[in-house]
Amino acid sequence: MTTFSVRHITSYRYTRPVEFGEHRLMFRPRDSFDQRLLSSHLQVDPQPEYVRWIHDVFGNCVALVGFAEASRELRFETTIRLDHTPHIAIDLQIDEAALTYPFAYDPEEALDLERTIHRHYPDPGDAVGKWARQFVRIGQPTETGRLLMTLCYAIHESFIYARRLAHGTQTPLETLQLRRGTCRDFALLMMEAARSLGLAARFITGYIYVPDRDGSLTLGGGSTHAWCQIYLPGAGWVEFDPTNGIVGNRDLIRVGVARDPKQAIPLWGSYDGSASDFDDMSVQVNVTTDDRSVRL
Repeated sequence: MTTFSVRHITSYRYTRPVEFGEHRLMFRPRDSFDQRLLSSHLQVDPQPEYVRWIHDVFGNCVALVGFAEASRELRFETTIRLDHTPHIAIDLQIDEAALTYPFAYDPEEALDLERTIHRHYPDPGDAVGKWARQFVRIGQPTETGRLLMTLCYAIHESFIYARRLAHGTQTPLETLQLRRGTCRDFALLMMEAARSLGLAARFITGYIYVPDRDGSLTLGGGSTHAWCQIYLPGAGWVEFDPTNGIVGNRDLIRVGVARDPKQAIPLWGSYDGSASDFDDMSVQVNVTTDDRSVRL
């Protein structure tokens, strides 16, 4: 077990004082058997009129923040500490009936998984599906776990990670054609590839621990991280991070789950003004561990 600390600062600056609409923050990790929240703190400047907590449709913890005063700067600082237990999914405990692909989900589970199996993005020529099916063996059994690991590693090894200033997520077809993208793009590509194979997939937003950045108060990852989960009978929702080639939850801090990236934006809100009123924004993320000796 490792104790992680996360400090996440997002600042927006404007050329004149502007009024703010309600903002939604998703930063509180989901408690589970592999991660347990120890503490969380939210600091907002200017002082908010209210902070209200809800669970969204996926059970994620979301903070709703409202403001009464105008300001030239809006700053959110969140800090969390949690115990994290690495769960390495190399030897996936998959039900015997699902050990080889293809397989069918239990009808009771399939009813709840239906929307996560359905493909969400246009792919007229089924390019994503054809790309995914190249990893299915012809004329011999295809191990389900190996198929998904190969898919994850193929993105990690064959695609180029590139930061992008534009908001939003590329479509899976765009990412496949460009062979480059961000962690959100790679997660969505793997999700749609798995869905093309008839598998249930969902999007994860959170943080990743990078040992080289541990101990620094100024060097951050720059943003949140994203990966995906695939549902396998007997193993449940299994983590796949195609950006880093990680299978299992090693160094991954799960904050929010969703059917689509648009439903898991870490920070969203509005201001009353023109586009020219916006000046700049900055993001700093630091993920550190108290258990330095454990990581060595």
